[in-house]
Amino acid sequence: MQLESLGTFLKTRRDRVTPADVGLRTYGTARRVPGLRREELAQLAGVSAGYYTRLEQDQAGTASRQVLDALARVLRLDPAETAHLHNLAHRPGTSRLVRPRPETPHPRVLALLASLGESVPALVLGRRGDVLAWNRTGHALFAEHVDFDAPHDLARRPSVPRMFFLDPLARDLHRNWSELARIHAAYLRLTAGRHPTDARLAELIGELAMSSAEFARLWAEGDVADCTVGTMRLHHPTLGRLDVDYQVWLQPDSPDHRLEVYTPHDDASADALRLLAARLAG
Repeated sequence: MQLESLGTFLKTRRDRVTPADVGLRTYGTARRVPGLRREELAQLAGVSAGYYTRLEQDQAGTASRQVLDALARVLRLDPAETAHLHNLAHRPGTSRLVRPRPETPHPRVLALLASLGESVPALVLGRRGDVLAWNRTGHALFAEHVDFDAPHDLARRPSVPRMFFLDPLARDLHRNWSELARIHAAYLRLTAGRHPTDARLAELIGELAMSSAEFARLWAEGDVADCTVGTMRLHHPTLGRLDVDYQVWLQPDSPDHRLEVYTPHDDASADALRLLAARLAG
């Protein structure tokens, strides 16, 4: 699958900004575009219309940080979208995809996971959302139908995006599936901007777009978001209804790897997690 270009991202964001959003008066004239015209955006950002047109057509080469920040300001981009804009602008000139080596979690990440014990559910995720490791409560909370040792086998290593969009059991687990699905797709887009030549990532996005109508729709909407904190509202097959808050811990030695830790959102959920840990300990 061809990953997103700078020009495509600029156009989708330009279409979302109306003249009224940036204080332009249109005097009631009919407009042929849903958002700003190229000339209007260029003027507001302080660049020539011809240069901006070349940017949107992916023909201008590398844009400066000042130009990108000006465009982000006019397009009203949030921090994640602005980071994505810079990533796309500074991607390698070649579009050749490469197949990176399989990911291995850093020993310090594994040590941190082990230090949590079994009372706190946790997963170690790779850059594409592959489960590189999990503790037994993390496994039992989110994927007890998957073999616990699967992360150690490259052929069977679980993929959170695949499970989320393609596995009916994983979908049934999440009561706020629609909310989380949007975040998953938006985070994959941010990741694709960070790693534009990752063939495995491109294949994953292509597979999801072909196999899941929901993912294809969300991907086409073009949202970008980071995924660091939030709430998962679950309907667990054995624990019943519970809500957990997730937070992500990053390690400087392996910035692509994420340790996701899950804590109870309320007292009832805390009781459910204690029951889960006790069941596994017994």
